[in-house]
Amino acid sequence: MNKKAIITSALPYANGEIHLGHVASTYLPADVTTRFLKQNGVEAYYFCASDDFGTPILIQSEKEGKTPAEYVAHWNKRDYEDFSSFDIDFDYFYKTSSPENIAFVQDVFNKLNDAGHIYEKEIIQFYCNNDKKFLPDRYVKGQCPYCGAEDQYSDLCESCGRVPEEIKNPTCSICGQPPTKEKTTHYFFKLKNFGDSLTKWLDENDHLQKDVKKYVQNWIKSGLIDWDITRDITWGVKVPLADADDKVFYGWFDNHLAYISTALKFFSDKGIDGKDFWNSADIYHFIGKDIVYHHYLFLPAMRLGINSEYKLPDYIPTRGHLTLQSKKISKSRNWYIGLKQFLEYYPSDYLRYYLISINPYSQDDLNFDWDDFTTRINSELIGNLGNFVNRALGFTKKAFDGKIPESESFDEKDSEVEAKIKNLAIDVGSLMEENHLDRALKKIMEFSSYFNQYFQHKEPWKNGPGTTNCVYLSVNAVRSIAIAIFPFMPKSAQKIWMQLGLDGKVSDTQWNEISELRISLGHILGDSSPLFARVETSDIEKYKKQLGHSE
Repeated sequence: MNKKAIITSALPYANGEIHLGHVASTYLPADVTTRFLKQNGVEAYYFCASDDFGTPILIQSEKEGKTPAEYVAHWNKRDYEDFSSFDIDFDYFYKTSSPENIAFVQDVFNKLNDAGHIYEKEIIQFYCNNDKKFLPDRYVKGQCPYCGAEDQYSDLCESCGRVPEEIKNPTCSICGQPPTKEKTTHYFFKLKNFGDSLTKWLDENDHLQKDVKKYVQNWIKSGLIDWDITRDITWGVKVPLADADDKVFYGWFDNHLAYISTALKFFSDKGIDGKDFWNSADIYHFIGKDIVYHHYLFLPAMRLGINSEYKLPDYIPTRGHLTLQSKKISKSRNWYIGLKQFLEYYPSDYLRYYLISINPYSQDDLNFDWDDFTTRINSELIGNLGNFVNRALGFTKKAFDGKIPESESFDEKDSEVEAKIKNLAIDVGSLMEENHLDRALKKIMEFSSYFNQYFQHKEPWKNGPGTTNCVYLSVNAVRSIAIAIFPFMPKSAQKIWMQLGLDGKVSDTQWNEISELRISLGHILGDSSPLFARVETSDIEKYKKQLGHSE
């Protein structure tokens, strides 16, 4: 394991609140992974930023009587607060409209231009006569020319993941009228030139998901399209050329460069050489499956175009979309749950547990279901993990005044149980390293279930032979669980730590200590109380009825 890591997530667009669909595929898996790496002694940093530019922000800020800068400042602050309340622990959260990112984007463009990777070309672009403006990609919808899916943006088909050369049956997203075509001049990035070098990078990177890599390679074989990197709007990073006619960069040209500029800003403030750290670290970009094209083609091609001055990603963990009650999330139809809203109902660890447990390391979509949430929290989190912690610590408090008694010689069952503890760090850690976070969490829950059965088998309340061994091993297993669940459920992990009567923070304990029996004779436990409260079906029915209804 590399002892340095930089973790990023796809940037949240500064145009509305964070909802459950946002956090499931990107921010939560990235946060869990970062916490795990730090527990393993890796100097790991999790960076993110708000994505501040683009037409939707320009239009919405006008509607609200704000400048675009004022508008995005509001959402940058709100998004960070919402993430923080969900225990997403960014080391630095910045913005694409920062002076550092603007300067960095313009510098990258100049280097690409000097290297001959940029050209100017007159094109025909969609223009809305009704709204009197050229229409950027997100303001043109139509049918995907590749897969035939309807109601797709002109710059990305969410159904097949490809970027259409030209959308079919286009309409203006603002007014619904068919746009006309008008001449305009734009700057293009020669993506076609990078087919061979992208193929080489894909072939040599063993950390990328095989299925994602395969269809990206097929896209390259079918022919890449040069990339229009400028737009005719006022709100964006200005193109640093004298004859650029007030053009700005397309959002996907500038936003992923904020991964690097945000890292450089963070390291510069600490007096660290940011470029050196970036190039000596493992680089992770956590994304949803809808932006594979950008992260597997545009982003690496741009870095290749500046001679890999900043290394390409080592890992691009890609996951599917979240549906809600088996229907596509839609803010306009009020078919969504805001993150802030959810956290008014239940603790963050409930949602963290549920979203990780249903989220495989694949592009398969996952579904948030209120009934399934209820079952998993009540039967798994409370009935299994909470039950074991409570009975192990509660019994020790009751029978031994919370003081760990002297153990006896282990019988065969005790030795088997001890081996379970000693193997847990590797059993769970290997899955975490492979990004199978759901399987790692399941392994911890199996460990807890095993100890529930052990406790039941030993019947320590009868005070027979082996009672003290049961207490000793069970309390140490609780300690192992506290360390192991920290990346997933940090608040619950710390609660267990305190109930164990241990000093400091569980986060300061190294991962490999999971498999050490550190709680010994005479140790005194803290006060124990139930970790979790039941989810009531009457509440769930109320939350279900709120979906699809206007406020």
